[in-house]
Amino acid sequence: MRKPARLTGNTVLVVGSLHYDIMVEADHLPRKDETAVGSRWFPKFGGKGGNQAVSAQAHGAAARLLGAVGADDFGRFLRARLETSGVDHRFVATCEGVGSGMSVAIIDANGDYAATIVSGANLQIATDTLQNPEIWKDVGLLVLQNEVPEAINLAAAKTARAQGIRTLLNAAPSRPLSAEFARLVDVLVVNAVEAEMMGTAAVTSLKAAAKAAKALADRFECVIVTAGSLGLAAWSAEDEHFSIPAEKITAISAHGAGDAFIGALAACMVAGTTFKKACAAASRAAAEHVAGRPAKVIPR
Repeated sequence: MRKPARLTGNTVLVVGSLHYDIMVEADHLPRKDETAVGSRWFPKFGGKGGNQAVSAQAHGAAARLLGAVGADDFGRFLRARLETSGVDHRFVATCEGVGSGMSVAIIDANGDYAATIVSGANLQIATDTLQNPEIWKDVGLLVLQNEVPEAINLAAAKTARAQGIRTLLNAAPSRPLSAEFARLVDVLVVNAVEAEMMGTAAVTSLKAAAKAAKALADRFECVIVTAGSLGLAAWSAEDEHFSIPAEKITAISAHGAGDAFIGALAACMVAGTTFKKACAAASRAAAEHVAGRPAKVIPR
């Protein structure tokens, strides 16, 4: 079995989406044909790419983002947030004639949510930028998600592999992966629903999450299956496998918890933290996020 590429630097490069999120609070999520009454709405920085880059930076890594926004107020909002968070956004392009990516999310009284995204400028991320040596300077890990076309992810993963840089894929939202792209993924992170959509049995317990991780490890070198309030299970090519129960917290909102997890995990990985300790730290970071507490730099 091929061994994963090695980490070679202390910067996390995220290639992915930026969304201007409109958050709506309501007692419950609407059913089909129902108009639910909300209590308030507010704008929020979002997109899995942007969220994960900000999280990696907040948890102690140097984060760099390759992405795109429109020449509009949404795009200016998104770029300003990257600036204040400290994320290197030199490689975030401004696209004329197309709107920034955006989403509308509804959060219910239990903190659960449902969302709809419009990709906009995220579909125009320029893959030729990947040939600029500056974008790869000091990079130790490439982080990808499924909110941009696979062609963009494939180009990034190919370039990373050629340079001996490891690739982490957060396969969300779920969609089929080409065999060519899957071979370039060193670390796969999916939640319970995404694991099932990739062909595993339903994840209803930590034991089931462990079985799902093992099943997916036939196709990927390292696999992490997150299962919300249950915790996570992981399996690696070196036959390291473990489960970590979730911390007990009072949930405020689960929106963005997965991105907080990925950013913290990536930060720990480029810092040289062991696989298990990185997973445990990421689990804590996600719990803090769900509890509505700000991100903290994680001790290594």
